[in-house]
Amino acid sequence: MNKVAIVTDSTTAISPAIAEQQKLTIVPLSVNWDGESYLDGIDITPEEFYPRLMASETLPTTSQPPAGAFKAVFERLLDEDYDILTMVISSKISGTWDSAIQGAEGLPKDRLVILNSLQASMPLTIMALMASDAALKGASLQECKDLAIDISERIQTLFVVDTLEFLHRGGRIGAAARFLGTALNLKPILKLQNGAIQPHEKVRTFSKAVKRVFEIAEADLGKQGRIEYLGVLSANAKQESFEITQTARQRFKIKNVFISEISPVIGTHVGPGAVGLVYLPEKK
Repeated sequence: MNKVAIVTDSTTAISPAIAEQQKLTIVPLSVNWDGESYLDGIDITPEEFYPRLMASETLPTTSQPPAGAFKAVFERLLDEDYDILTMVISSKISGTWDSAIQGAEGLPKDRLVILNSLQASMPLTIMALMASDAALKGASLQECKDLAIDISERIQTLFVVDTLEFLHRGGRIGAAARFLGTALNLKPILKLQNGAIQPHEKVRTFSKAVKRVFEIAEADLGKQGRIEYLGVLSANAKQESFEITQTARQRFKIKNVFISEISPVIGTHVGPGAVGLVYLPEKK
């Protein structure tokens, strides 16, 4: 049985060190800004991106990787005798899945699975990390695929944005458009559901919105509050991210925690100040 390699994209915001440790291959999307194109997380990092975004009079756009970027990765890994599980940002948010499909044309289908994760950012991160853990322990391609699908079906994502303006301009707002035009001090709680951004509710003030996110999670998880994997993400809001993590540790029984900044590509669409809580409930 061949070893399994996990391929994902840069919206996961997985650091090079963790990617190396987990034997993950990251294919970057691009941020396009003022006539220049930057590879997400390589040519432009969150630390560089958010201060510039807040000061800039122009807004960036984003683009999916070219099919050739995936093809080069696939051919290299196949030559190294790996079977490949590729999981990328939801096709309802990005064209990255289409690029991966095109990049796989002509390559052996029995050794290469391309999964439309129906996720993005932190939930995709957790999928990639858990699948890579399984691959490193000797799981087969089918076993890794089944695990990833199971995680995608169970994981929950709630996030709060400071403004819907970035999602609106980037065309990623979907059904949450009905929150547009609300009073400035009303903060929307959004969720990632069935691969798209959906509105959940709007709350007065950012701090109350974060508090409400925890109430929603507690109602979902039940009295035991057992979480297999918790993710906390933020866009230039490290203090809020720290506080959310501390609160989560106090309220829930958590096995694993992953904390990260939102990648520049995702940050282009959610804007600075966004925070999110992602949780994978323990199986009963």
